[in-house]
Amino acid sequence: MNQEESLLSRSKKDYNNTAPLKDLMTAPPMSPERHAEINRERIRGRRMLEDMTQQRANNRNDVLSE
Repeated sequence: MNQEESLLSRSKKDYNNTAPLKDLMTAPPMSPERHAEINRERIRGRRMLEDMTQQRANNRNDVLSE
C-alpha cells in the first residue's frame, strides 16, 4: 500500500465516526494527565517500531556482509 492509498483509507475510516456533533461539542476536555499518558503511549509505540525497523535493517546488512 503506497502513501496515497494509506491516506485514502485513513480518510475513509474518519467517515465511520457515528458520534453526534452535539455529544462531541459538549464532552468535557481531556485532562492534561490523560493527554500526557496518550502521548507517552504513542511515543513508546513509535520508538518500538523504529527500533524494530532498525534492527531488521541491521540484520539484513549483517546477512549481506557475510
